[in-house]
Amino acid sequence: MQVILLERVEKLGQIGDVVTVKDGFARNFLLPRKKALRANEANRKVFEANRERIEADNATRRSEAETASKTVDGKSVTLIRQASNTGQLYGSVSVRDIVEALEADGAKVTKSMVVLDKPIKSIGVETVKIALHPEVSVTVKVNVARSPEEAELQAQGVDVMAAMFEKDESGFTEEFDPNAEPGEIAAVTEEQAEA
Repeated sequence: MQVILLERVEKLGQIGDVVTVKDGFARNFLLPRKKALRANEANRKVFEANRERIEADNATRRSEAETASKTVDGKSVTLIRQASNTGQLYGSVSVRDIVEALEADGAKVTKSMVVLDKPIKSIGVETVKIALHPEVSVTVKVNVARSPEEAELQAQGVDVMAAMFEKDESGFTEEFDPNAEPGEIAAVTEEQAEA
């Protein structure tokens, strides 16, 4: 299906571009959200008649988004969640959790602005993209930890999981008798008894 774009759509085109998309994408996403019009003669005339107004509206929305981006860009939010010893969360961090944390920090974002490819399911620091406008996007850091102390370490750049599972390098080795039967207690030699 051919459509005329009414706003910039990532990986598709700019305002006024006539592009060919799959029917389902047009019917279920572009047309209901007023991001495009069907590309027929009547809609082309309507679009050309209103092109200046559409571009002016887009410019004002973009400038508002650019001013709002200054308050959001580079923010870091900390979310305390329960997790297993291996760092896997009991549950996950979703878009709603990120929006609530940003709003508590004073940023004005909605769920539709947060671009989260997949939910966050382990502790650590993640970078999340916030699309304030199709042409304006910023990033925020989401620090997911089990405790405020752990969040502080992660913010300093320490990999908490790697530090937890460091190898024990004290040099202790247990003597091994290859002829011993399973379950048999190792015999104490005279040298070990004297030591």
